[in-house]
Amino acid sequence: MRITIAAVGRLKRGPEQLLVNDYLGRIGPLGRKLALGPAILTEIDERKARTGQQQSAALIAAVAPGAFAIALDERGEAVSSTGFARMLEELRDRGTPETVFLIGGADGHDDALRANVGGMISFGPMVWPHMLARVMLAEQLYRAISILSGAPYHRE
Repeated sequence: MRITIAAVGRLKRGPEQLLVNDYLGRIGPLGRKLALGPAILTEIDERKARTGQQQSAALIAAVAPGAFAIALDERGEAVSSTGFARMLEELRDRGTPETVFLIGGADGHDDALRANVGGMISFGPMVWPHMLARVMLAEQLYRAISILSGAPYHRE
């Protein structure tokens, strides 16, 4: 199952971009054995989608037919790392060809996007900068695949 992070805005060169690339790169070799991955980042240009409505429409358009979309949203469900791993495992086992995680712009997601996704998850009630949300999601994806593979990366 392919994994895509679709996010509004561009990561500038710096530590956040390096971390996202590192975690997404780690997913390929580890996830291959589990039929998870590759994992990629798709960025929505804020200059072409300025309003929250335009950004949500662009994110929805980034979801291919047959893909399962999950929005990162403060109204979403807070899940544990193990629960997140089981969610990926269930999607893969259902034959989902791709899971797309949607990270909105500064104004978040609009109601139209929330109505068109298969699920919503939250990193808790705090608001996180979008560049850090990408890093956190990439790390959690790598952690989830590590959990499923039995690798020692995750400790409870």
